[in-house]
Amino acid sequence: QVQLVESGGDLVQAGGSLRLSCAASGFIVKTNVMVWYRQAPGKQREFIAHLIPNGVPAYADSVEGRFTISRDNAKNTVDLQMNSLKPEDTGVYYCNRVPNAVSWGPGTQVTVSS
Repeated sequence: QVQLVESGGDLVQAGGSLRLSCAASGFIVKTNVMVWYRQAPGKQREFIAHLIPNGVPAYADSVEGRFTISRDNAKNTVDLQMNSLKPEDTGVYYCNRVPNAVSWGPGTQVTVSS
């Protein structure tokens, strides 16, 4: 069964850090382009970062230098290390693959207080 499950979200103060994880089943993350998205309250889902199979990442301007996307091939997960968090980073974080996106997981809530 193809499935994505995000975890690691929490309530943190501005300036803090969190590490999110996206566990995939039914496919191998290292052979896919994996993407993290964020959906802020009242807004559309937006691109945050992606990681292509050769390991090269890309980031949205809003998180460049603060977030790091990585893979754990043994666990078949794609992770997102988030540092220097800001209140505007608040939202539900999702992962998926492109192309051939799978059903969205439940997401994980990140709340950054000022």
